Amino acid sequence: MSTRPLVGPLVVVGDALLDVDIDGSATRLSPEAPVPVVDVEAGWHRPGGAGLAAALAARTHGNVVLVTGIADDAAGRHLAGLLASAGVRVLALPMRGSTVTKTRVRAGGQSVVRIDRGDAVPLAGPLPRGVADALSEAGAICVADYGRGVAALPALRDALSDAARTIPVVWDPHPRGADPVPGCRVVTPNEAEAQHFCGAGRNTGEVLRARWGVDAVCVTLGARGARVFGPDGARTHVGIPERVAAGAVRKDACGAGDRFAVAITDALAGGADTVAAVTAAVDAAARFVAAGGAAGVSTPAPAAHGSPLADPEPDAMALAERLRGEGRTVVATGGCFDLLHTGHIRLLRTARELGDALIVVINSDDSVRTLKGPSRPVMTADDRARVLTALACVDAVAVFDEPTPERILDRLRPDIWVKGGDYTADTLPETDVVARYGGDVVIVPTVAGYSSSALIAAARSTQ
Repeated sequence: MSTRPLVGPLVVVGDALLDVDIDGSATRLSPEAPVPVVDVEAGWHRPGGAGLAAALAARTHGNVVLVTGIADDAAGRHLAGLLASAGVRVLALPMRGSTVTKTRVRAGGQSVVRIDRGDAVPLAGPLPRGVADALSEAGAICVADYGRGVAALPALRDALSDAARTIPVVWDPHPRGADPVPGCRVVTPNEAEAQHFCGAGRNTGEVLRARWGVDAVCVTLGARGARVFGPDGARTHVGIPERVAAGAVRKDACGAGDRFAVAITDALAGGADTVAAVTAAVDAAARFVAAGGAAGVSTPAPAAHGSPLADPEPDAMALAERLRGEGRTVVATGGCFDLLHTGHIRLLRTARELGDALIVVINSDDSVRTLKGPSRPVMTADDRARVLTALACVDAVAVFDEPTPERILDRLRPDIWVKGGDYTADTLPETDVVARYGGDVVIVPTVAGYSSSALIAAARSTQ
């Protein structure tokens, strides 16, 4: 696809996320609960949020800059690589926390569940070098606010307000995000968002235009196109061309809002008026959905099951070090976790409530075989780690090779080490390590009747 330069860069501002799709088939229900079992067939990943908007813009422009924050963890480095591969230049804002990752599990093309992880937020302060210059020199600016804090940064808002006096700024708002800065050329809420901001009614766009002090509000209406509310009560409906609408029926609309916003930004940068820009964007978004939506900018995930975190241990160490530096409490627990059951869930939830983050250390496959025998584990360490990291109460997972976790605890140094069972602190081999660096040991009683070994043995006896 050919590219064409703008007078200045097309600058996208907002919260970059990591999107992961796990595709498979579901032909049976789980014996543990009335939920479908998804047999994984493929995994896909792509930049999400403002990252997706930037990646879409880069498909037609040779100069796209993304102002965002990217956390220093494995998922963040993975996201940065995806953006670089898409041809996006990132101007990074300082961050704390872990990369926000949204994982959609789909079966037969239908979404089964979405799993959200990560708590990254940008840090307020002066803008890093180059950000103000990029905004002031932009051909046009698209703010893709996903409610994670970038669009609320005071210094960035000041720079955007200055830019809006002379440069077209398109603002795609979020219900949990910041108000658009005054002077934006177009603000693009969808119908539900517009009603969230000011209540139901046909004049929502006029109310919002006056409230925000912007040139125009364009309320997107899905398959019905968009309605533009301009100065002096001007109102224009833009429908989807019939030849395009037919191809978009019942297709995955993920990313359509981002495609719409960057298409308006592109058209305004080229000198189009607002209605003409919206007309071009409606057509572009409908074509985007008809062509498969965000799937068209996704690439196969490198790790099995679509996970971008092939090696969880470095993340665990980095997380513990960062939280200690912030004076927060790190909790850890460990075990084989070969077959997750109710007892494990109670242990993990209890442990997580004791601090600010929970890191689970699990025995490697060789370590499990040493402890449990040659027929174990029934799940590999990678699979056990993926199951655990999918739980909301687990922040990171690390794998150790020894029979007991003393060595990894000496590196991890959690403030609290939680162990489940009928132990006492003085009978645990790792107590001396924890005490040596000043940590505490907490024992959580087991739930009677639950044991991975017993459950596995019972399952095998029925085969």
